[in-house]
Parts: sequence; structure tokens; C-alpha cells
Amino acid sequence: MTYTFKLSRRLARLRAPLFGLIVALFGCDGGDTFSPDPAEPQDPISSNEEAAPVAGPSAAVTYAGGIPIGTFAQPTTQFGGTFNGAMLNIYPQFLLEELAVIRARGGKVAIKLSFGDRFIKDAAGNFSLAKWKARVDLYKGVNFDSYIKDGTIIGHYLIDEPQDVANWNGQPIPQATLEEMAKHSKELWPDMVTIVRTWPDYLDNWSGTYRYLDAAWAQYAANRWPNAQAFLEENVSKARAKGLGLVVGLNLQDGGPTKSEMTASQVRSYGSALLSSTYPCAFISWKYKDDFMSASGMWEAMKDLRNQAENRGFKTCQGAALGSGTLPPPPPPPPPPALPGSGSKTLPFGLSYAPIDEYSA
Repeated sequence: MTYTFKLSRRLARLRAPLFGLIVALFGCDGGDTFSPDPAEPQDPISSNEEAAPVAGPSAAVTYAGGIPIGTFAQPTTQFGGTFNGAMLNIYPQFLLEELAVIRARGGKVAIKLSFGDRFIKDAAGNFSLAKWKARVDLYKGVNFDSYIKDGTIIGHYLIDEPQDVANWNGQPIPQATLEEMAKHSKELWPDMVTIVRTWPDYLDNWSGTYRYLDAAWAQYAANRWPNAQAFLEENVSKARAKGLGLVVGLNLQDGGPTKSEMTASQVRSYGSALLSSTYPCAFISWKYKDDFMSASGMWEAMKDLRNQAENRGFKTCQGAALGSGTLPPPPPPPPPPALPGSGSKTLPFGLSYAPIDEYSA
């Protein structure tokens, strides 16, 4: 799959209400992987493009309960209906406005703050932790703490497929680096859940402990794993073993048995398998497309999955490796050094001007 930022100057002038905000839209290349699109236009954060207006609700909608369900690149107008969850990229200058609308529509959203992969690579195509931190730091001046605390934000989507060497110049991003990324996020927003879109199997293959990383992500594609139930059980087992939460979802666009779009019956069948466990904390699939959603029976299948997700008990995606998943308190200061002669537990006793030979141990 390739990240493609779809907003052009022409669309910005038209101010198409369908998009509701500037989001990063995605396209697939036929494999279950993401990579940056070399044709991606200018930096979406530094761009002076005008945003399409945010489509607000006519009346506030309360979150319906259960675990959030939705898609990547989902129009804001779709919150409050069948979908109440999503994964979106949102410009820092529009973040508060967009989060307010999502909350008012009864929605929850995972947010990616670094945008496309090309912004976080060095000249050779390797992942750059320094560049990633610089992108994330652009949001330091935006106070969105209230949306973290009330659960509107599912979590911080740190990065996509760190294990895929095709994305990172032949070198996977080490698990210790992912933990460092999660730590940086927690230093800025201690209460925000941290999520990496990679299978628990990759995260489990590390001897360290995840103190700051909260959750993994298991996206199902039938062409790679014919048995959806077995896929779920394996990922739940490995996430639990590492103390991680788990987001699940479907590769709707080319995750069918022949790497084709999933049919409505397949969406219902595979999705029901992923929702058969109470362990996952969200169900977010790749990705929203109008023509796909308009296929025969698709909305009915999605509504069926929404009902199943809503019947699950609500839970956050916060990890359980060390309990809270937030930064631990600093260690207490060391005790002051002992004064000379303070090791004795008895009180000194004597007289002024006593001769020296009167002193004894």
C-alpha cells in the first residue's frame, strides 16, 4: 500500500464537504504493506493550502459504547452513523476543530502526527528517529489534552509497519527504537495511548519490556491467513504475553482470498471472527472508499459489525506491561551524605577544657 496525500489546490478551492478536513488518504499497491508515494505533493504541515470546511453535526451525539469501529481515511461526515472510529492524519492547525466535530458526532479517532513516511527518512531512505521526533514536535503547541482525557483520541499512531524492510531501505526499525518513539510521545502527552501498526509477533520478538508502548495492530488479509479465527487467537496471545493492547481490522481493499476487494459476505465473516474476542480495543479497517462502500450489501455488513463492536465492553488500548503505560515517577533523591562522626548512635558527653588524656573511645 502507498500513502498518497490526495488534497490538491483545486479540491481546496472547491472546499469539498465530503472530506470534512485535510486528511491523508491512502492507496494500495496490491500487497499488505504501506510505503511512501514518491509523487506525494508538498509537505502537508508546512503547506499553505486552504482546508476544506469541517462538516459539523446538527446536534451532538453521545458515544454509543463498546469498542470504536471505522476505517482509515474516513470522512468526518461518516462519524455518528455506522462508524464511530477511524484513523486519520490531521494538520496541527486544524486538529482542535476536527476533534471537536468528531467528539460531537460520538466518535473516537487514532491520530498519526508524523504524516507520510517520506517525512521521517534520511537521504538514503533509512528511518530517522530525529526527523520523526521533529514532525511530532510540531504538535507541541496544540493543547488537545481534553480529547485525550475524555477518550476522543484512541491513541497516537506512531508509525506504520516498522518490520517491513521494503519501507526502510532494507532495515527494519528495531523494537527498542519503537519503545523510544513511544517514550517521546509520553514525554509530551503522558496520558495518550501509543500504538504501532505492526503485528504482535514482531513486537514479541524482543527481550525488552515495553514501558511506554501500549498497543499493537493486527490487520487481517485472507490471502495471507486463510483462517481468521486462528489469526485472531495468535495475535491476542502474543499481545497479551507482551502486555500490549490490540487494535484489529480488515484489509478491505485487497485482503480477499485472491488479493481482491473483500465482498460483503467476507467482510461480515472475517470481521465477526475478529470481534469474537473481548481482547481487542478497536476495530479499524483499511480503508474508506465510496465505491467500495456502495457495493451490494456492504453497508448492511458494516452495520452488523458495528452492532457486534457496540456489544463489547468498552476498553482503552492502554498497555498492561507496567500497569498505566505512562511515564514512571522519577526516583527519589539520594540521602544527604553523613556528617563526620555521625555514625555513632550515642550522644557525645564531656566537659569544656577537659584534658586531652580524659578522652576515650
